[in-house]
Amino acid sequence: MPKPPLVAGLILCGCLSGTNAAAADVVTDWNAIAAQAVAAAPVTRPGPSGLIDIAMVQLAVHDALQAFQGRYEMYGGPIADASGSPVAAVAKAARDVLYGVGLTVTTTTMPPVTVDDLYGAYLASHSLLTTDPGVAVGQQAAARILELRLDNDGRIPAGAEQFFGATGPGEWRPTSFTTTGQPIAMIAAYLGTLKPFTLMEPGQFRGNPPPNLASGKYAADYNEVKSLGGLTGSARTPEQTDTALFFADNAVQYWNRAMRAMPDTQFADSGERARMFALVDAAMADALITCWESKRHWNFWRPLTAIRLGDTDGNSRTDADPAWQSFIPTPNYPDHISGANSLSGSATTMLANLFGTDEVSLTMTSNFVHSSGLRPVSPRVYERLSDIAADVVDARILEGIHFRSADDVGRRAGKQVANWAFSHFLRPVH
Repeated sequence: MPKPPLVAGLILCGCLSGTNAAAADVVTDWNAIAAQAVAAAPVTRPGPSGLIDIAMVQLAVHDALQAFQGRYEMYGGPIADASGSPVAAVAKAARDVLYGVGLTVTTTTMPPVTVDDLYGAYLASHSLLTTDPGVAVGQQAAARILELRLDNDGRIPAGAEQFFGATGPGEWRPTSFTTTGQPIAMIAAYLGTLKPFTLMEPGQFRGNPPPNLASGKYAADYNEVKSLGGLTGSARTPEQTDTALFFADNAVQYWNRAMRAMPDTQFADSGERARMFALVDAAMADALITCWESKRHWNFWRPLTAIRLGDTDGNSRTDADPAWQSFIPTPNYPDHISGANSLSGSATTMLANLFGTDEVSLTMTSNFVHSSGLRPVSPRVYERLSDIAADVVDARILEGIHFRSADDVGRRAGKQVANWAFSHFLRPVH
């Protein structure tokens, strides 16, 4: 069988984690495997919904390492008498969570590279056996996370409710349709009622409402995105177009890539790195849940709909353009609040909490390709986390898919979620 040596080679050269070899360790390697497994399942993990799986993996990885180190609280509870290899524990914890949620392959090739292919090759590349005592530690860590989530969190329920919004002025209605012209239901509508990882309820930090359609604020938001976010005839500068393209990538993927690329010098050891991934991904997951709850609650229309129907909103300052199109395809869920900004507000705030400063150097990369063939300049190196968050706010307007209010409120909600998670979970034991 040629696949295991190939997989081992990918792991050992750092290609699989998408980082330089110096930054790669067991935590980044298995984060990359989880991210690839999510990316390989676009039908069952549409939009940002795969973040829930990645957060589960990272919490299990954190617990597996803390079973040995004992420096931070464990999410799923203590694991007694940990022994063996922490590397084996992490690999097994990640592998079992991925299998537990049904993400068993990491490629769309035929034959696919499975998570078990990677698991076996990973242990072999570190001269470890499946009988290593660390495997049992990872198994326990994964089993506890799966028990906490799969049986009672409402995730991907059978016969999940389909949400189509409404058709009044200001109300969201689908922006995607079947080949026969039938509207497609909101993507992953169940996320808004999902059990959070750290919050008490999905609506704990519900975003503030969108501006009234008759207000000057709404008119300003409307005319800004109409001018800057169109597919054709836009007032965007080349630099603004590049920002739009860069952050059109999947936020779940670009934030995890950025964390994998952080150098070893920023961490004392793999335990510190694992805690970062666990806190950032769990907070982003709760920001996603908060966002979807807000989207369902406010049910506010997208710029695509609003601008085409601008003569129906009762605001004399919003001129309609029935042919207007957004620069990138408009996602099929309500505008308010912004998902990318909820996630980015959460990620930047959590990282600032962890490092004690906004001045954290971070290399961001984008894999987005526009339908026209345009690609962004990548990577981007940031020296302040708040600069990344500000660019994501602008990007969603420049892409034509959000009003500024949705971006600002989403960023604020994400910050609230991150501050809550940081103060209540995975805290130092002593």
